[in-house]
Amino acid sequence: MSSQPPRDRLPFEPRHKKKKAASVPVKSPKTAVDRQSASLSAIPATVSKRMIRRMAIFSGIPTALGMSSFFIFYWIVSHEWLEIPSYMVFFVSLGLFALGVLGLSYGIFSTAWDEDRIGGWWGWQEFTANFGRTIRAWRTTRQEIKKE
Repeated sequence: MSSQPPRDRLPFEPRHKKKKAASVPVKSPKTAVDRQSASLSAIPATVSKRMIRRMAIFSGIPTALGMSSFFIFYWIVSHEWLEIPSYMVFFVSLGLFALGVLGLSYGIFSTAWDEDRIGGWWGWQEFTANFGRTIRAWRTTRQEIKKE
């Protein structure tokens, strides 16, 4: 991350790489909760709410359409408006559910990860920037693992 320009770094990203801590067994449920709340506090609340809203929109709409497609196809066939083969119902529903799954990831990546910026309606610029950051982080981690 040190090779990246400072403006590319997000406010909630750590400045320095943390060394791997020795794994300590969890002695009580309270310490597990403390660790979980500490890891969740890394993302600001405003960014988290934006992510949830985008995930609900980009995943919720296709998933709701996928669930309702069964009823819609049933109604069309029962009123004898069209003769729809069962494999068509399967593929349309499967496609809508797949869009819902992809919508979860797109909802996260298309959110502006900077607290002060809201971002665009579709979030394509944010998606490309955030996905690029993730790929760079994966490559950096892979190179560090190969060095060890």
